[in-house]
Amino acid sequence: MTDSKLPSRHVAFDWGGVFTVGTFDGRSTQNLADLTGIPVERVRESYFRHVRQLEVGTWTLPHFWTVMQEEAGLPLPYDEFEALYLGSVADNLPMYDTLAALPAGVRVGLLSNNYPVVSDHLRRDVRFGRFDALVFSNEIGHKKPAPEAFAALEAAMGVPADQVAFIDDVQENIDAAYAAGFHGLLYHHDHHAAFETRLADWLGTPVKIMQ
Repeated sequence: MTDSKLPSRHVAFDWGGVFTVGTFDGRSTQNLADLTGIPVERVRESYFRHVRQLEVGTWTLPHFWTVMQEEAGLPLPYDEFEALYLGSVADNLPMYDTLAALPAGVRVGLLSNNYPVVSDHLRRDVRFGRFDALVFSNEIGHKKPAPEAFAALEAAMGVPADQVAFIDDVQENIDAAYAAGFHGLLYHHDHHAAFETRLADWLGTPVKIMQ
């Protein structure tokens, strides 16, 4: 049952590439290579072979790191890896400004293909207090573009999918959002002002913070 007093349109976001500049995976693997001296190609070969185990929550982050250590010869203890991993987030600050400017009453969700420890780290971010629903693939066992992921988002949002615009930086995920009944908005951080205009058109109200 939804609240009849809610606005008729709402919004949900991806995280990586939307609230970050560039991809978290690319940045974290490059940082690992730079710190350890292991060629980035070797780091990424192991990382991307196994990262799905993190995304669907079948591996813990320490287990993932143990496998990577053995495969790629990475001479780094887990605690140092975790600190580097979490430190590889590069915030897209204009999107956080947009998040804060969303009108009260507009429900706000997140659907992210994400990882153990990282999802907990994001929950502790005070800026994430604006979200009404946080859906992480590692916690539901399904990752975008699977229909189950979007079904989980709709359930968590508490409003029908056709009242929600879903924002992602990957066209495949936008296509999946449309197939699940959402409105899709493709995003790139180089065109943030144009995105704000499209989002305002969807919501029927401005979202720009005046400088």
